[in-house]
Amino acid sequence: MVAQRLLDGRLKLRHLVLMDALARQKSVVGAAAELHVTQPGATRSLHELEGILGVQLFERGPRGLTPTVFGEAFTEHARAVIAQLSQAEQHVAELADATRGSVSVGTHLAGSNMLLPRAVVAVKAERPHLNVIVRDGTPSALLTELEAGRVDLIVGRLTAPSDERLVRRKLYDESIALVARATHPLVGRTDVISRELAGYPWILPSPETALRRELEEFFARHSVALPGNRIETTSFLAVRQLLLESDRIAALPGLIVRDEPQLARLPVELDLVGHSVGITLSRSRTMSPSARVLIQQLIETAAAMTGDQAEPAQQ
Repeated sequence: MVAQRLLDGRLKLRHLVLMDALARQKSVVGAAAELHVTQPGATRSLHELEGILGVQLFERGPRGLTPTVFGEAFTEHARAVIAQLSQAEQHVAELADATRGSVSVGTHLAGSNMLLPRAVVAVKAERPHLNVIVRDGTPSALLTELEAGRVDLIVGRLTAPSDERLVRRKLYDESIALVARATHPLVGRTDVISRELAGYPWILPSPETALRRELEEFFARHSVALPGNRIETTSFLAVRQLLLESDRIAALPGLIVRDEPQLARLPVELDLVGHSVGITLSRSRTMSPSARVLIQQLIETAAAMTGDQAEPAQQ
């Protein structure tokens, strides 16, 4: 019966787009502003959708909207439909002009510093009219973007294996190092102890990241309190500039220090902290030709960075 309701002509694309926005914004006001519609119009569309489905999709509370079990399930399907439509639009555009195209890639700290820029430069050298859109964000936010089709792939740290929804391909393993500017007082010393680190200002990744949890565990293992003087960001450009202009310390991928003479690695081992860098894709979507080109270049760039032989991307 529900399937018949969804196909009887009452369900509109705007209902699906609204569900995605409501789930992310957690308020009708925020969703309406994002979609450039009035608040009464957004509320009316939500009531229409709940009427079509015959269930309540959100619970209203003091902290905004919380999706019900029905709302969570329908949002997942709505995002899948939006993603498929976005892919169809992109596919038709690339068929109309094979020399052009567009690919949108999400990235966070582990992929934004070296791998992705080098791959993009190589792709643009061969295909100057291919439009590459790079979106920076936290891992959780980027997964939502991938699910809704607003990004074609994610480049960055892999924190879980592939599953029924996502395909994760490892490109290389990378260590994490404590990094400071080359003129930092601790650089050049060989006797730095963990307790000294808390005396300096820090740059930490945001609390929802895996690296942040690992750093908190590192300080706890060494009975050192988390630094109170800290800035939280996952932007590599912000981290780099803050390091160069102060005596702050940050935990960064080891490859950054190798090619950055103004930064130096501190002689403190981050035991049990390291990660794999790779590509995350949606299992339910077929990659466009433009996305395949970028994926293959990412594989080749990673191989050149680590000295491994590149394996072709699966089509």
